[in-house]
Amino acid sequence: MPLRSDWSARTCSLARGLDVLGDPWGSLVLREVFFGNGRFDAIKQRLEIADTVLSKRLGWLLEAGLLAQRPYQDGNRTRQEYVLTPKGEDSLPVLNAIIIWAEKHLDAPNEVSHVRVIHTDCGRTTSSADTCSHCGVPLSAANTSWHSLKRSEQPLPLAVAPVEMAAAATSAEPAPDNSSTTETEIPA
Repeated sequence: MPLRSDWSARTCSLARGLDVLGDPWGSLVLREVFFGNGRFDAIKQRLEIADTVLSKRLGWLLEAGLLAQRPYQDGNRTRQEYVLTPKGEDSLPVLNAIIIWAEKHLDAPNEVSHVRVIHTDCGRTTSSADTCSHCGVPLSAANTSWHSLKRSEQPLPLAVAPVEMAAAATSAEPAPDNSSTTETEIPA
């Protein structure tokens, strides 16, 4: 039994987008991966989320093509970590917009509970989700950092899709059909 309605076939673009990005847990999982925190146990600890809820959200984000899995060694065991795909990286303006809107309109519980969107090229906080409001340069994961005092005294650079995936996304060849699986592996 699904936990929520399926809006993927709606005629409204906003509804289809919310089907993927409208779930709070899913957006928080994306936040963690943007912060470079892509290992299951680390995401679970940071979000204080149940295994079943996290597994389901990760599965949705894999199926939607926003995340991929990459193997890593944990002692003698090979495990999987989650990384952004180019499609996942393109969700950055949505997350930036939520952060900027919340900072403008919602009270923070304390002084360390603020997050700022920083354009790293000019070093300034921006009030725009997709373009630096100070110098006009388009924002990307490669030139944006988030400053969360709960995490660090300094702004933290954001993770980007691995080079292999970004190159594959821009190639002229059609992507292989992986619809039969929800796991997408990429080279380490």
